[in-house]
Amino acid sequence: MDISFEEGMPSPSAADMRPEPPNSLDLSDAHPRRIKLTAPNINLSLDQSEGSVLSDDNLDSPDEIDINVDELDTPDEADSFEYTGHEVSTSNKDSGQESESIPEYTAEEEREDNRLWRTVVIGEQEQRIDMKVIEPYRRVISHGGYYGDGLNAIIVFAACFLPDSSRADYHYVMENLFLYVISTLELMVAEDYMIVYLNGATPRRKMPGLGWMKKCYQMIDRRLRKNLKSFIIVHPSWFIRTILAVTRPFISKIKYVNSLSELSGLIPMDCIHIPESIIKLDEELREASEAAK
Repeated sequence: MDISFEEGMPSPSAADMRPEPPNSLDLSDAHPRRIKLTAPNINLSLDQSEGSVLSDDNLDSPDEIDINVDELDTPDEADSFEYTGHEVSTSNKDSGQESESIPEYTAEEEREDNRLWRTVVIGEQEQRIDMKVIEPYRRVISHGGYYGDGLNAIIVFAACFLPDSSRADYHYVMENLFLYVISTLELMVAEDYMIVYLNGATPRRKMPGLGWMKKCYQMIDRRLRKNLKSFIIVHPSWFIRTILAVTRPFISKIKYVNSLSELSGLIPMDCIHIPESIIKLDEELREASEAAK
């Protein structure tokens, strides 16, 4: 905008240069939200001709201008708060504040959780077993079929599958394994039963302690203690003999067996799973015995 002043004329004050407020609104725009205010043409020459800022028309008081202020759309209303439905979601997405729904607990996850944890009742108390931590050692106890008449179960306990005592979480594993053995024993036994303890091929660091064995016996149900008819130990070491000599008051009916052939003369072997390491040990002991003769 070019402003010209006649030479020698004083500079007009800010009040004198105030333009005439608009007295009309351009409502012809088709967009319902954007309204443009059309500014009037202003002649800024300093003479008092018609249209000049010094003319009598432009020096009138603003009070004489008939403008309904309530009907004016301010720039904030017309421009700043123009809303579209996509802007908020885009803004949230860009800022990383997009809300996340809580994932549904599916049936598959529930089944998986049940596989990882098992709830059992032992001694009238509810216990939870960490099935994941004992997964490598579940073969320690197995069902070996039946003997005699009726449902007289043969329970096989393979010590070679016990955890190594050098594990950092050894006591935690043994605690959960103890609960698993007791709860499994209760499921396997219906009437009288015997336990076949496979002691061979078990290094000392895997041997269960006296306290653990005593706790197992004391925690089993009274019915199971009463119905235990025989406790057979295969390939006993001097260490296990010493332990069981001390524990004889709470584990009775113990019988030592030195070979698998001797065991087969006492019970049917059709359903008993013998680990390969014990079969190999039995062969080595038999060959050593024959060589000694």
